[in-house]
Amino acid sequence: MQQLIEAIVKPLVDYPEDVRIETDETSNRVVYKLFVHPEDRGKVIGKQGRVAKAIRTIVYSAAGGHQKKKTYVDILD
Repeated sequence: MQQLIEAIVKPLVDYPEDVRIETDETSNRVVYKLFVHPEDRGKVIGKQGRVAKAIRTIVYSAAGGHQKKKTYVDILD
């Protein structure tokens, strides 16, 4: 899943080397924490959160077939 998120996010940003993803997994959920350069945060979130929502939709649908856990994508500082 991390590779999918990176494949989506890296072409959008000006600093692809600063894209980092951490995974926080518990028994019933998986949280992917996406870190980007501060100047790229707006590009990843998009106007009214449209890009972030699209990223989450793709990841949720891909994870639904692979994992039986709830999946979340957080965009952090």
